Amino acid sequence: MENVETMMGRGRDAIDMIVDTDSFKEGTVGAKTFDDPEFGPGAVVGTAKLDGQDVTLIVSDAQAFNEKFPVVYAGIIGMEEGYKMAQAVYASLAADADKPKEQKRTLVLIVDTPGNGPGKVEEIFGMNKATGAYQLALAEARLAGHPIVSMVIGRAISGAFLCHGLQGSNILSLDSSFGTMIHVMPLTSISRIIKKDLETLQELSKGNPVFAAGPQFFYALGGVEEQIDKVEGMRPAIIEHVKQIRAAVAAGEDDKLGPWGRGTLGAERNGRVVRPKVINLMNQEFAAVAEKYAPSR
Repeated sequence: MENVETMMGRGRDAIDMIVDTDSFKEGTVGAKTFDDPEFGPGAVVGTAKLDGQDVTLIVSDAQAFNEKFPVVYAGIIGMEEGYKMAQAVYASLAADADKPKEQKRTLVLIVDTPGNGPGKVEEIFGMNKATGAYQLALAEARLAGHPIVSMVIGRAISGAFLCHGLQGSNILSLDSSFGTMIHVMPLTSISRIIKKDLETLQELSKGNPVFAAGPQFFYALGGVEEQIDKVEGMRPAIIEHVKQIRAAVAAGEDDKLGPWGRGTLGAERNGRVVRPKVINLMNQEFAAVAEKYAPSR
């Protein structure tokens, strides 16, 4: 089926497509209120109901522009956006701190970002610390039992996807018919770095998902749990994955979620066949010398 529509730049629209009708309350997560509209405008945060349950929404708004930082536009995650997103996660953790794992609220990340804000001012002020704080916050929430579902609706690129998406328990994506784009680095940049001509890399990308860009290739690598072929499918898919995540947490199978689990999934799909061999070899080599470096008792 071929789609002509795109969800790129429609992060706010996606909220209403996913959550219960009229349930989204922007700017409030637990006890925290985000009341400064000029702080991190590219990040939309708030609380909603999904299938009757409280969820935290963290959304890329590609229509916003941060006037203080000229490089932060079109969904780019800048320093303020990173801190705002991290604060929303920690507010979620605090709100459910006394609840058992099975009652921890879900975090839904709506992802449409072309990258981080690379401006000199942002780098000096600490953009990397901000985005790193957000990534750490998500990892802490996932390990605390919060289901985190990343829903890619447009672009999920480079370091911005690293902080806003890859720490999710499960990652879903609209399929390539929507123009959805997922990659770590464009082939032009890879070409400059590894000194391979672009034509060679383009040929490699046809059969090797490591070099390719797009949700279908990340699916083969295990980086995307499910591809969705219609916008109406986002809501039921997220609800179903929340159930799967909660079941895995309840069964003590947390290692099947998040980045580590996706590595295993990539091997099962024959997209990352070398990874388990390398891990096994490293384990063997470590075991051979472990006694030498083991702490004395």
